[in-house]
Amino acid sequence: MSATAPARAAFLNRGDHRTLGLAALGGALEIYDFIIFVFFALTLSQLFFPPDMPEWLRLLQSFGIFVTGYLARPLGGILMAHFADHLGRKRMFNLSILLMALPCLLIGLLPTYADIGYAAPLLLLALRVLQGAAVGGEVPSAWTFVAEHAPARRRGYALGFLQAGLTFGYLLGALVATLLARLYSPEQILDHAWRYPFLLGGLFGVLGLWLRRWLSETPVFLALRARNAAPVAFPLRQVLSEHRRALIPAALLTCVLTSAVVVLVVVTPTVMQKSFAIGAGETFALSSVGIVFLNLGCVLAGLLVDRIGAWRALAIYSLLLPLGIGGLYASLVGQWGPLWLGYALAGLSCGVVGVVPSVMVGLFPTAIRVSGISFTYNLSYALWASTTPLALIALMPWSPWVGVGFCAVMGAVGVATALYFADRQPLRFATDCASA
Repeated sequence: MSATAPARAAFLNRGDHRTLGLAALGGALEIYDFIIFVFFALTLSQLFFPPDMPEWLRLLQSFGIFVTGYLARPLGGILMAHFADHLGRKRMFNLSILLMALPCLLIGLLPTYADIGYAAPLLLLALRVLQGAAVGGEVPSAWTFVAEHAPARRRGYALGFLQAGLTFGYLLGALVATLLARLYSPEQILDHAWRYPFLLGGLFGVLGLWLRRWLSETPVFLALRARNAAPVAFPLRQVLSEHRRALIPAALLTCVLTSAVVVLVVVTPTVMQKSFAIGAGETFALSSVGIVFLNLGCVLAGLLVDRIGAWRALAIYSLLLPLGIGGLYASLVGQWGPLWLGYALAGLSCGVVGVVPSVMVGLFPTAIRVSGISFTYNLSYALWASTTPLALIALMPWSPWVGVGFCAVMGAVGVATALYFADRQPLRFATDCASA
């Protein structure tokens, strides 16, 4: 993926794989910093809120702080995207990981409610806001960075591999949580061991920043500047004035992607512990199985994109989403099979997470690509991810099948979007790269 390699090359060379691997690994470390919070939501709810508060309310408020990080995504993402379209993808790519790692480290050092009272949850909230702003810049920049490096015929695979790297951050969080549950008693975790995963996240951030120093700017962006094309003064304004038609499919597909992640990674582990009395160690281990197969599902989905096209692959994986989640809850509720197998099939079926980026990068032209993706992705993700976990957790006592029905609706949205926009909104990326 060097600047001298033509974007139209058919295969990934050694340099391409090196760039892709570094981008994916750095993204995984940054996503770990953001997601580790959810694996310790129950613990944090006991540490950062009054002990006389009802347990369900403490958990709800803890998740409220978690989803507040999503609400901060649009502002941070839009600001960082503006400079990514002006100054280059690499600079903002590096800045985002620094802004993620420092708050993670500070969370590990925070005093609890027993130490400073209500100031504790307020400080926790402020740090989550900073993390939300950072992850808002990470994902759109990462998609654009990899897509603009990758050969046209391997772009789906490259983006699927990147998504696998980002979701590996979820797996890393699950593995650390599992190890902690095995090494320490619940009392020890509450006393001091809960801090270790967040302190480790700070170190991961430093490692990710060091890895990204080896990355180079994308050939597409460099070619755009080589033609002496002045950057668009206000990329977001051009997105809203000239590319409004692309906003609808981008927003809808962000909701589909978000739903898959929320149900598989965020909601189900909490439901397993609260509604089915499954221990934390077993829950984290099963979550790890699901995330491993989600990683594999993203890569397979990317390969399918390269073979049949992004819109068709989107329709197929949108159909698979409710089937896989349905199998998981059939194993959980009805004990129709081993729970680990249900989690594995659900992870594979969530491969829509690996398809959506291939559509998103093709919806906007090079000069405003990061801004276009960032605006729709972060705004939609913030609204959807800040409400759906709370709603699903609140409804789960009514019926454990709520998550399956929710995924069925979102799968239908994905299929409808693919069928409606495939002809009306052709993906422009290959043409842009060729002209660059």
